[in-house]
Amino acid sequence: MDKNYEIVWQNCLAIIKDNVPTVSFRTWFRPIVSTNLERNILTIQVPSPFFYEYLEEHYIDILRKTLRKELGKGAKLEYSVVVDNNSLSNTKPKTISFPAKSNTDLRNKPVTMPLVKENEIKNPFVIPGIRKLHVDPQLNAEYTFDNFIEGDCNRLARSAGYAIANNPGGTAFNPLFLYGDSGLGKTHLAQAIGIEAKSFFPNKIVLYVSANKFQTQFADATRNNNRNDFLHFYQMIDILIIDDIHELAGKKATQDIFFHIFNHLHQSGKQLILTSDRPPVELISLSKRLLSRFKWGLQADLQAPDYETRLAILNRKSYKDGIKIPNEISQYIAQNIFSNVRELEGTLISLLAQSTLNRKEITLELAKKTISKLVKNTKKEVSIIQIQKVVCEYFNMNIDLLQTKSRKREIVQARQIAMYFSKDLTKSSLSAIGSEIGGKDHATVLHAYKTVRNLVETSNEFKVYINEIKRRLGSDEL
Repeated sequence: MDKNYEIVWQNCLAIIKDNVPTVSFRTWFRPIVSTNLERNILTIQVPSPFFYEYLEEHYIDILRKTLRKELGKGAKLEYSVVVDNNSLSNTKPKTISFPAKSNTDLRNKPVTMPLVKENEIKNPFVIPGIRKLHVDPQLNAEYTFDNFIEGDCNRLARSAGYAIANNPGGTAFNPLFLYGDSGLGKTHLAQAIGIEAKSFFPNKIVLYVSANKFQTQFADATRNNNRNDFLHFYQMIDILIIDDIHELAGKKATQDIFFHIFNHLHQSGKQLILTSDRPPVELISLSKRLLSRFKWGLQADLQAPDYETRLAILNRKSYKDGIKIPNEISQYIAQNIFSNVRELEGTLISLLAQSTLNRKEITLELAKKTISKLVKNTKKEVSIIQIQKVVCEYFNMNIDLLQTKSRKREIVQARQIAMYFSKDLTKSSLSAIGSEIGGKDHATVLHAYKTVRNLVETSNEFKVYINEIKRRLGSDEL
């Protein structure tokens, strides 16, 4: 009696499931559908040619063994490859035969796939149709190691980055987790690693993407029923750089898909580079299983540059832009702008603009006026975790209490005030704020904001609390 193709494949899957990791089984075997069985040839449908190539490279042995167990030594396998979401290739798929043990192993033979359209794998960065070898790294050519000034504030991170560029995926720094306040060079350094690695290994696929763009692409893939294409695209990257990973806060589905991508790349010896505005220990809004993986490699912080580094940055920037600035002016800027690299460079650009537009020489007096305006107009950037710390210090309260479900009046009030300032002083979404402060939803944050605002308008005593906390956060009073 002839065997049914569905039963044969289900029996194969039962064996495979017990012999491969759960994540691998879910990623590489669940999407496969058996479509036919004729003369001991089992036909299976796979989502893309890349999928086929991956199975051939990593799972040919177990496929051979399980199919032989079901159909005997004469078993053969035929792949039906999906060209796009709605149609299959019109050409006849290549028959892949499992030879007898005495013959040469199949993987050493050239295997020719049928000609298919060029949308082998959907690339979320371009119009579908670009082959995987043509992935644009999305790197800024200006962000090189040569343009990155080294100092005590970033020496560890830079040294680790250069080691990675020389041996991506082959060092103990995988993942490399770069963290620090805004404007300290995290993005520059992360992209410099990608640029340097690409120069050493031109055939490696390097990709830089912000967490926000990653989230948007995943949302689009989900809406268009292309999750598998999205997953397969990111799983083929050799060096993946995710900027501002903290922005995945509150986005559970995106965290889940990134978890699987992270696992696949790490297990395959590929390199991951992540940046954040704080260390993993403070990213309480991300899942624990992700955070544990962020700690596998090296966590390197970038701190505010010291005076010598600030001066070197200014001199390098002015030389590169062809600006001649007297030493006393460079020294004055370095002494008075010390928070981050972005402000240093912004001051230099502002000086050049004023000098050019007003046809004035760059003098010390002009530098003093420019800096006084910049310092006055620069709003201090704060994070949600900083806000929580300041609020809890003000009320003499342990910060961990904000994460509990306690309904005690003083804890609820402190939590609401932290939510109020987080909405007022950060660019985080309501859901991200709620996720970081007690694991609440966006509606709870909005209610807290309105409650605090109403109390400020009706209670002078409460207004004093808010003004004092605001002063400690470096903002103007109400």
